[in-house]
Amino acid sequence: MDLISYIDRGGIIVYILIILNIIGFSIMLWKIFVLLLLKKTTPKTVDNLIQEISTEDKTNTHKIQNQLDNEVKKLETGLTTIKIIATVAPLLGLLGTVIGILNSFDAISVSGLGDPSIFSSGISIALITTVAGLIVAIPHHMGYNYFISAIDKYEIKLQHEVYSKL
Repeated sequence: MDLISYIDRGGIIVYILIILNIIGFSIMLWKIFVLLLLKKTTPKTVDNLIQEISTEDKTNTHKIQNQLDNEVKKLETGLTTIKIIATVAPLLGLLGTVIGILNSFDAISVSGLGDPSIFSSGISIALITTVAGLIVAIPHHMGYNYFISAIDKYEIKLQHEVYSKL
């Protein structure tokens, strides 16, 4: 059996998971490019932050930290969507599992337990949607954690460079 037939058997839930996967991977690709550009733009960013901090504010660490936080917040754009996809995907898989098992019990209640193939279709839907939900969730969890870690490291580097130049 090929991939398309599995997707068709999984139904609407698998199609929703595919759409979420495309959205999430698009954001992650965008974030990879942003992080790669950071290496080139860090000196300019430090200089811009120092220029934004006026002479009298150089002793106000709260004001400096606010400027740094604003810079980091820009980098976090889109990460919430990745986290939501990572959280919702297994739940959608579980929803498909419940629907598939419900279909199996409906088939059993109509036809009885005489023929096991009657309820195997519902079990198949349950397993396909569960697998699809996990396939979407796992790389999004990993990506989200990677990006958060990379942004945290960048924030520490930015703080160090700004405070060393003040």
